[in-house]
Amino acid sequence: MRYACDVEALAALADPVRRELVGLLARRGELAAGELAARFPVSRPAISRHLRVLREAGLVTARAEGKRRLYALDPAPLREIDDWLEPYRDLWARRLDALDTEIARGRRARRTGDDA
Repeated sequence: MRYACDVEALAALADPVRRELVGLLARRGELAAGELAARFPVSRPAISRHLRVLREAGLVTARAEGKRRLYALDPAPLREIDDWLEPYRDLWARRLDALDTEIARGRRARRTGDDA
């Protein structure tokens, strides 16, 4: 596994605007830079910088079509992150199951008036 790529993609996704850009591309498919920029209350140059970060992290691809630049999601880095997270899913599932058990115990204790 290439952890450097994972770190770059994770770092790129740390920004909420970039996460939303990735989400838009995942839902809508290929979009022009102008279409993407129109959806945010920040400047077009700011969106351009966000797209550059995503492109450099390998999360999006860009192609020219006339004067427009079209962006598309490249899911490969997301799959790498997903693969990297896989060993931790069971850990979190167990912890959430334990939390659920404790919440249920607390509810039962309140209903019955027990302190334990």
